[in-house]
Amino acid sequence: MTAGRVVLWRHGRTAHNAAARLQGQSDIPLDEVGAWQAETAAAALAGRYAPTRIVASDLGRARATAEALSQRTGLPVHTDARVRERSFGDWEGMTSAEIAERWPEQHAAWRAGREPERVGAEARADVQARMLTAVTEQAAALEPDDTLVVVSHGAAITLGLTGLLGLPAEWKGVSGMANAHWAEIQPGRPGSGLAWRLEALNVGPVHASSDWNAGPDRVGRDMDEEVRDPA
Repeated sequence: MTAGRVVLWRHGRTAHNAAARLQGQSDIPLDEVGAWQAETAAAALAGRYAPTRIVASDLGRARATAEALSQRTGLPVHTDARVRERSFGDWEGMTSAEIAERWPEQHAAWRAGREPERVGAEARADVQARMLTAVTEQAAALEPDDTLVVVSHGAAITLGLTGLLGLPAEWKGVSGMANAHWAEIQPGRPGSGLAWRLEALNVGPVHASSDWNAGPDRVGRDMDEEVRDPA
């Protein structure tokens, strides 16, 4: 058996996200806006789904985001290091401009979609493999009426999605996930030949601020405006 629904939820914002610094596996906590994002998104998730199990990366920003949903559902948070973010080695904590200055060739390769060499970055295929194994195993322990929520990270979720959809790690057709937004997948229909199908991508709270990264609404802000994608 397997879960009837898997929700892949990215953690809320951190100071590194706000400063456009590459985070990787550095254990950066949620900032004030990120904590608000987690709470706001958790309310939307709890209202839209009936989670059965919550699994989070062992990095603090993912666990703190998962705890916001745990407090609303009463479910415990189970950690799984296999769903942590991709490691970016020597580049962690740096901006794109700083990386380009020190590693121009590797930065150009990375921006072109190739693997950066000699900087200690984890290969895309390795991230995809561990994400695929972790999500598949966690989902297999549940029933068709169950919903698994996996709280992970931007690059890890993108690579996990491509793997779950049967696509190679090099495929670049999935957009990045905004902070505290999620993707939903369900098992493939019988006879389709697909293990999973994508039902929703980059979904966020419908009642969130018109500027998601600005934090809670201020006086005079129009609550009817759509959430703006900060990517």
